[in-house]
Amino acid sequence: MMSKKRVAVALSGGVDSTVAALILKKDGYDVLGVHMLLYTSPLADESAVCAERICRTLKVPFILVDLRREFERYVVDYFCREYQAGLTPNPCVACNRYVKFGFLLEDARSRDAEYLATGHYARIKRSVRGRRLLQAKYKQKDQSYFLYTLDQMKLTNIIFPLGDYSRAEVERIAYGEKLPRTAKSSQDVCFLSRENYRSFLDQRFSSSAGEIVDTMGQLLGRHRGVASYTVGQRRGVGLAMGDRAYVIKIDSENNRIVLGGEEELYSGGAIAEEVHWVCGEPSSVAGVTAKIRYKAKEVPVRLSLDGASATAWFACPQRAVSPGQAIVFYREEEVLGGGTIKSALPVGEETAG
Repeated sequence: MMSKKRVAVALSGGVDSTVAALILKKDGYDVLGVHMLLYTSPLADESAVCAERICRTLKVPFILVDLRREFERYVVDYFCREYQAGLTPNPCVACNRYVKFGFLLEDARSRDAEYLATGHYARIKRSVRGRRLLQAKYKQKDQSYFLYTLDQMKLTNIIFPLGDYSRAEVERIAYGEKLPRTAKSSQDVCFLSRENYRSFLDQRFSSSAGEIVDTMGQLLGRHRGVASYTVGQRRGVGLAMGDRAYVIKIDSENNRIVLGGEEELYSGGAIAEEVHWVCGEPSSVAGVTAKIRYKAKEVPVRLSLDGASATAWFACPQRAVSPGQAIVFYREEEVLGGGTIKSALPVGEETAG
């Protein structure tokens, strides 16, 4: 009789990873419940308690993996460093790349687990080109945007059990199986807990005040530090102006915040760096779409590739393209890859056809 394949399931204490573990157990896997200790807070403690309770209910081993040092280095320090440089970081992408599918995957292998599973809403499909990363069946909950850094080697050892489920179906499964109470959902940036991110950053480094100017360079006022602002921001700028003014550029080199009107927020394209392709660089860039942030709609793009860099011209101008954020490229439901936005390009003649 063949032994059951062992899978380590990353249990956050929430409903999604709980149902992922249940599905895999019912499918006959030898399930290990693994909870990552990433930071110290009451919310983190609650999540660990919930994860352990879930393991007892499912009758699977509970393993606590202390990754606080790694999380601090690869996610929290990165988050602070990017904001200090006037960029808008994406800590979830960094966490997936280095922590979940880096250190946690290595830990799973050390426990003789063939696979690591998470509660992400995404799919993996085998093809002649290798393992393809696909969007979730139900786009309302699709989380493939955060996973573009996965490579072929890692995809062979990863399972996404929820890729074909809607969130409503997952909740019905949890209710029908009478699973224990799960932890409350964390904010977009989990380690901030209930803190304001600016307060968190103020505790990490000191900011230098500087000038707020308009697009002509005219002085409008003073800012309290570039880390306190993001592209597209209107509220909290600290200036009383007759017309609506938005942060359209963060000039960290000159320690300046540039304000402009709504129309000046739009860009015709973006330059990306540190570009990663899931199945290798595509032989054709026809039919490619892109998302400039998680909740943005996909837009057709015309791509020009140059090694680890890419220039994407949008079919229609996009609002508040933010350096530091991820831009992710798709063809239909497949995630081709993505990179980090280095700069936005002005609206002009170069648009996608």
